[in-house]
Amino acid sequence: MRKAVVMAAVTAGALALVPAAFGHAALSPPVAKANVLQQFTLSVPTEEEGATTTSVELTVPSGFAIDSFEPSPGWKRSEQATGSGEEKVVQKVTWTGGSVPTDEDSVFRFNASLGSSKTYTLNVRQTYSDGKVVDWTGNESSDTPAPLVEGVSSLGGGGTTTLTIVALIVGAVGVLLGIAGLATRGRPLT
Repeated sequence: MRKAVVMAAVTAGALALVPAAFGHAALSPPVAKANVLQQFTLSVPTEEEGATTTSVELTVPSGFAIDSFEPSPGWKRSEQATGSGEEKVVQKVTWTGGSVPTDEDSVFRFNASLGSSKTYTLNVRQTYSDGKVVDWTGNESSDTPAPLVEGVSSLGGGGTTTLTIVALIVGAVGVLLGIAGLATRGRPLT
């Protein structure tokens, strides 16, 4: 039960932090327990006016082990890897064939684990229909920061204070998701 509460807290916290990174390539959750297989979401915004995102390339850092991918409708995925079977190490993933318009995000999900407690930097290359390329490889203060994920050995305790914070985060995420759902359906918020 305690593990489920901690995992819920991490997931809710990741969802709550994603809007802060709006306008940048983002990986969630931003903090993950090392040596545990979990789902990650890569979100890449289409910011170029009048163009669509047609390709996204993810360079995987050493120690960030991708196990499997969720299907991404409309996209074709190719992988560069060493080894095979249980020994396969994905080094680069490229999604092509998409056509994501301005102000929308290309979203890709995959299961992976972090090899140790440290910060992992994932480099992303985005290609637009007009030929423009954006490399999301900069530091956190740049216009094109690389997505980061912090590997930790423990996700902390589960005292009353933590549960209170988790409840507030989950509530806030619910409100944000409700607003986003209404906004994406084109209905007014009345």
